[in-house]
Amino acid sequence: MSVNGLRLNERIQSMAEIGEIGLTGVCRLAHSPEDKEGVLQVKKWMDSIGLVTTIDHFGNLIGRMNGIANDEPVLMIGSHIDSQPYGGKYDGALGVLGALEVLQTLREQNIEPKRPIVLVAFADEEGSRFNKGLFGVRGMLGKLEEGELDRRDKNGMTRREALIEFGCDPEKFHESIYDPARIAAFLELHIEQGPVLESKNEPIGIVTGISGPLWMTVEIEGVAGHAGSVPMGMRQDALVGAAKVIVKLNELAQEIPKAPTVSTVGSLQVFPDSRNIIPEKVTFTVDLRDVDEARRDKIEYVLRQEIEKIANEHSLTYTISEDTRSEPRFCNENILHIMKEESEKMGLTPPELMSGPFHDSLEMSYVCDYGMIFVRSKDGISHNPKEYSSPEDIALGAELLYKTVYRMACQ
Repeated sequence: MSVNGLRLNERIQSMAEIGEIGLTGVCRLAHSPEDKEGVLQVKKWMDSIGLVTTIDHFGNLIGRMNGIANDEPVLMIGSHIDSQPYGGKYDGALGVLGALEVLQTLREQNIEPKRPIVLVAFADEEGSRFNKGLFGVRGMLGKLEEGELDRRDKNGMTRREALIEFGCDPEKFHESIYDPARIAAFLELHIEQGPVLESKNEPIGIVTGISGPLWMTVEIEGVAGHAGSVPMGMRQDALVGAAKVIVKLNELAQEIPKAPTVSTVGSLQVFPDSRNIIPEKVTFTVDLRDVDEARRDKIEYVLRQEIEKIANEHSLTYTISEDTRSEPRFCNENILHIMKEESEKMGLTPPELMSGPFHDSLEMSYVCDYGMIFVRSKDGISHNPKEYSSPEDIALGAELLYKTVYRMACQ
C-alpha cells in the first residue's frame, strides 16, 4: 500500500467528532457552525501538507497542489463534508479525506505532479437543509438557479443568511466561479451507500454512471374542520389525498420487475398538525431516480395524472414544484480503463455498478470527464448513524484513487 490507511481512518474518526450525534452519528448541516468547524479542520490538514487553500463565497474549501506545468488544466478530486441531519461519518467525508491522503502520499514520496491537482470539499452536496443539493459545485460552475438564496430551512433562515453567517459574501459569487476549461477531469471516492458490493463480497467497485434524480415538492390543500363533527363523506382531507399519492408513487416505481427505479417521500409536513383537526394542507417531497431517463419521466407523467385524479376525487387543490432534474451521466471510458488496470495490479477485480445516489460528480460530468470509486457499505446502510465501511476497505479505495491520480496527473 502506498497510502497510510491508519492515518486516513484516524482522520475520519476525528471528523466524526464534529457534529457528533449519539455514538456513531453525525449532523453537519450545510453552512452551519458544525459545517464551518469541519471545513476549518480539513483546511488545517490541507495547510499542513503545503496546499494553497481558500474558502470561496459558496462555502467550498479548495486546496491546490501545483505541478510542473501549472498552466495545464487541473485534475480535480474531492467530495463533501456536510451531512444529513441523521447521518453517518463516511458519506462525503471519505471522498475528501481520502483525496487528502492521496496528496499527502504524493508529498511524502516527493512526487511532483505534471499538472496541478485541486482538492475540493464542496458545500452542501446533501441538500437536506434547504431542499436543494449540489449547491457548492453548481455555484462554482456558475449554474445556480433563480431564488436559491431565498430558500429557507426549517427554522426560517434563508440560504443567503446562512452563507453570510458562515463567512461568505453572496454579492461576490462571481469571484468564485471556476472556469470549466481549467478542469481536465474529476475523480471522487465515495461509500457505495447500497448493498451490491457486500452481496458480491467485494471491498471496492468502479462506478459506470449516476442515475438521474428528479426532485419535486407537492403541496395539497383541502379544508380544515373539527375531527368530531364533519362527516367522512363531506371532508376535504389533504392528508388522505397525500397518502393516496404517496402509495401510488411507491407502486409506480415497482411496476417493472428488477428495474433500478426508486422513489421516496422523505419529508412531510401537515398543517395545522393537531390531533382533532382535519388536515388542511400537506407538503411533501418526491425523490424519483432511474438510470433510464425515459422510464423515469414516464413515471412522472403518470404520477402527475394520478395527483390530478386524487385531488378531484377529494375536492382538493395542489401545486407541484420541481427542485432538481438531471439526466443519467456516465463515467469516462478512459478513466474506467485506468481504474481497471490499476485494480488488477492490486490483485482486485472490482465489479462495475451504477450509482443510484447523486454526487458532486453528477454536476462535474457536464464540464469534464469523471470517474468514481465505491467502497463497500456494511448492510448497504447510509444516511444513518449505523453507516459503516471498514478501515481495510477504505484503504483499498484510497489506494486505487492514489494510483488513478498518479496515472492521470503524474505520468
